[in-house]
Amino acid sequence: MRGLKNKIVIVTGGGGGIGGATCRSFAEQGSIVAVFDINLEAAQRVADAITATGGNATAYACDITDHAASAAAVAQVVADHGRVDILVNNAGWDVFRLFKDSTPAEWQKLIAINLVGALNMHHAVLPGMLAQGGGSIVNIASDAARVGSSGEAVYAACKSGLVGFSKTLAREHARHGLRVNVVCPGATHTALFEGYKQGAGNPEKLEEAFRRAVPMGRIGEPEDLPGAILFFASDDAAFITGQVISVSGGLTMAG
Repeated sequence: MRGLKNKIVIVTGGGGGIGGATCRSFAEQGSIVAVFDINLEAAQRVADAITATGGNATAYACDITDHAASAAAVAQVVADHGRVDILVNNAGWDVFRLFKDSTPAEWQKLIAINLVGALNMHHAVLPGMLAQGGGSIVNIASDAARVGSSGEAVYAACKSGLVGFSKTLAREHARHGLRVNVVCPGATHTALFEGYKQGAGNPEKLEEAFRRAVPMGRIGEPEDLPGAILFFASDDAAFITGQVISVSGGLTMAG
């Protein structure tokens, strides 16, 4: 894809399934990747795998729920590489629980990771991006934000909020050269999905229900996501902002 070589890219949750696949794909395009994760060991494994194949990646420990920590981690990337060109807000967390059975403590954790964390990262990168004449942000939401999902009420609320925030930010800063777009995964084989299934009490039955609901007949894999993410980040999408796309095998078809 055009315009990704030598770009400085931050990927939050970079030590996980979708995050790791995204980091590797950016590195394959010649980007310089900052792998952000609260689990530094997981981030380091991804960075090491990239550098072992000739790519350029560095692991950074970052708790995105902490505003000061997020700002400090971004500042370190700028100190190391001079700027941030692309931000992928990918980190997330979920729990399967009917809303009536959920607790305020769970709400707070869901909101902190899935919504406030993304706000913190935007707040950290925006001044530099605007000063340099723009950049690209890709926010990873969820099909739950578009159509709802039983057992994920607060998660869906957070991801819906992220969609609305992304569109608003895209409007506020389009004239400044900043593009903001959203990718919504459906059910995807990640640690988050595994935890979600376990919370349902019958993981095999739940996975089969998801599989049957997907027109393409399978659950997504982490490697299914980077294509859409890198497209939005690239110069091939230079005239695209404020848009939302689902990567879900047709589970959601929203016009």
